[in-house]
Amino acid sequence: MTLHTDWRSIPENARGTVAALGNFDGVHRGHVHLLHALRAARPDHPLSVVTFDPHPRELFRPQDPPCRLMLPAVRAQALEEQGVSQVFQIPFDEDFSHLSAEAFVEDVLIRSFGVVHVACGADFAFGHRRTGNTARLETLLSPHGVGLTVVSQLSDEGGPISSSRIRRLLKEGYPERAAEELGRPWSIVGPVVQGDQRGRLLGFPTANIPLGQHLEPARGVYAVRVTLPDGRVFPGVANLGRRPTINDGQESRLEAHLFDFSENLYGKILSVALIALLREEKRFSGLDELKAQIAQDAQQARDLLGA
Repeated sequence: MTLHTDWRSIPENARGTVAALGNFDGVHRGHVHLLHALRAARPDHPLSVVTFDPHPRELFRPQDPPCRLMLPAVRAQALEEQGVSQVFQIPFDEDFSHLSAEAFVEDVLIRSFGVVHVACGADFAFGHRRTGNTARLETLLSPHGVGLTVVSQLSDEGGPISSSRIRRLLKEGYPERAAEELGRPWSIVGPVVQGDQRGRLLGFPTANIPLGQHLEPARGVYAVRVTLPDGRVFPGVANLGRRPTINDGQESRLEAHLFDFSENLYGKILSVALIALLREEKRFSGLDELKAQIAQDAQQARDLLGA
């Protein structure tokens, strides 16, 4: 898979694909459904995705907290696993946000990417102030001989599967239900940074990972599975929140304790999958009570994960 981040400079060998349009945040089951529909409609051409970074919401509503289910590099990897050969990741900045619907089709999709067929969801909107819809997209593509497949949202008993619905489930503390929508557990991916090593003093050394641009899910203690850069997976327990007993409460962080593990992880990129919320964040009377609760949390996580 090849990732392109400059839409004005696309090599000739990357052109001529069938392209799925959207943010693809999370690459959830609905996104996979869209990719499968496009592949079925035009199996004769390589599969590509046209997406954006940063998420448009970050430009239009910078005051909002981070909302991403997935960082761009992880999204690209997930798309590659679905058979996508080219990812056209458009920098969504002020200038691009003012591009008209006509210019998006003519300059980006046709002239730069050379697409031969396009697919999107029924609610896809594009162009300055989101003035383009699927009907307009079809009208603009047709003179170039480029077809359009509009794919209905995949639904389950809870309704249409969407990134916003998955975000809501995570914020409400239901990672298991979010995993059903995603098709896999939701993970926070990032580098291990230096912490205050208080977990080590409590008998539970932790790998500290900043949330960065990830959505902040419900604060509390989770049973987790941690994937190392070499592919090894370890069960563990993690605290996600502001540590009200021992911290100043200014910044949320993810602190993961890997069971039966003693290697140095500083600077390594870990993927921490949230499997189940064991309890909500709470304040304890002191370190002794906290230490006892951590031991109880760890045993509960071991039991749940079969570790």
